[in-house]
Amino acid sequence: MLFSVTTMGTASAMPISDRNPSAQMLNANGRLFLIDCGEGTQRQMRKCHFSFVKIEAIFISHIHGDHLFGLFGLLNSMGMYGRTAPLHIYGPQALGSVLSFYKGWFGTEDPYELCFHPLQSKGLELIHTSKHLTVSAFPLKHKIDCYGFRFDETVTERHRQENPAYKAKSYAYCSDTAPFDELPEYVKGVTCLYHEATYMDDMADKAAARFHSTASQAATCALRAGAGRLIVGHYSSRIADLGALLAECREVFPETEAASDCDIFDF
Repeated sequence: MLFSVTTMGTASAMPISDRNPSAQMLNANGRLFLIDCGEGTQRQMRKCHFSFVKIEAIFISHIHGDHLFGLFGLLNSMGMYGRTAPLHIYGPQALGSVLSFYKGWFGTEDPYELCFHPLQSKGLELIHTSKHLTVSAFPLKHKIDCYGFRFDETVTERHRQENPAYKAKSYAYCSDTAPFDELPEYVKGVTCLYHEATYMDDMADKAAARFHSTASQAATCALRAGAGRLIVGHYSSRIADLGALLAECREVFPETEAASDCDIFDF
């Protein structure tokens, strides 16, 4: 079964020439799920050859601009491309007023239904069920209401009969967050964990003040969670040497990869 993630944006709040703001696409056996939608996501989707109309659901971690500013354009383009299937969007409760503004001013002629699901999770909570996976949300520790997402593959009985040794895959997305004790439990045992690593360890004071994580803090979360693999991103514009940031991660958790824009990770 196909299970992959494309990191379409790996910058933090300040985009730079070779990094777009946060956006990822999870492909679960041909079903597409967009995770965050920073500015320029439409362009990145075209570059990565993703259809505008085949996205089943969108998951927005929080309403800071670098995770959201691409959403209006994408929603409008979906309408122009003739999407008719309902679109499910999950995000913090405050996202509802943002979507209402879009629908009132720009989405009045969209030919599809926009279904908003506000999140208020206090722990790991199932929020979406699809043919090939389930999606759960969990709270993160940031300046504003912020959520991470866990995607667990659903393996059918027929597939188990064809391949009894097959192990279901899982992916967790930890957007902007400071470290906290419960987080490794929320993402425990995932095949792959994405965790922001906005700063290197010599900028730990800035990370703490802005409710972000350092490279080694992201790696420590992966280690405590027993994750099979770690992907880091959401780099500060001050990070010029990804090799040095990756080295800090690998000192704690060797199975770490530093994402670049449009990288594809197959699980």
